[in-house]
Amino acid sequence: MKKIIVTGDIHNEFGRLNELISKKRPELVICCGDFGFWPNVPWGSPLSNIKTQGAKILWCDGNHEDHWSLKERTTDELAPNIFYMPRGSIYKLEDGRNIMFMGGAHSIDMEMRTEGVDWFREEVITQRDLYDLPQVKVDIFITHTCPEELVHDLIKYNSFKKNEPSNTALSELWRIYKPGLWIFGHWHVYKEGMLFGTKWHCLSATGFGDRWWMYLPD
Repeated sequence: MKKIIVTGDIHNEFGRLNELISKKRPELVICCGDFGFWPNVPWGSPLSNIKTQGAKILWCDGNHEDHWSLKERTTDELAPNIFYMPRGSIYKLEDGRNIMFMGGAHSIDMEMRTEGVDWFREEVITQRDLYDLPQVKVDIFITHTCPEELVHDLIKYNSFKKNEPSNTALSELWRIYKPGLWIFGHWHVYKEGMLFGTKWHCLSATGFGDRWWMYLPD
């Protein structure tokens, strides 16, 4: 099977991603949102700064992305070998496992941001995102935040983040698909556990310790 790495929030720190790829030489990299897609701000590092070295990169949206630019995209391959995975999209691994991507979460710092520049109300998962989901077996969830059942476990590590509509939507998604593995970011801390038979991992973020990435389990 391919050597696959999953990361938490990159936050536009593509130098850290380049370093990881250079050291570990994965064939596939999956990011759980807050990738750092900011094509229209002067401080944003363009995707062209990522040195994929032949790796394929898949990422879902977090709350800190330019959602208007994502909506206006004409292709999911936003740079060579770098693919945005829309909410509800499926990626099939070579071993047959299906990954579902569902980005989105609420920004706790929205009042410090400017709508249309560095904050977008489309960041939150809505019921519309749950319409017409594929009728397939899903083995792995890649999301930005977590279902509401896990909020009480994680909120003690980041008390500013509260239960919000994205968590409720993800709980509904879990009840539909019941995947064996769930990996997400957003909370800037590494934790893991079991949720009614689903093994989950909360990955940290660049700049918040070393547990911001992991190998995808077989």
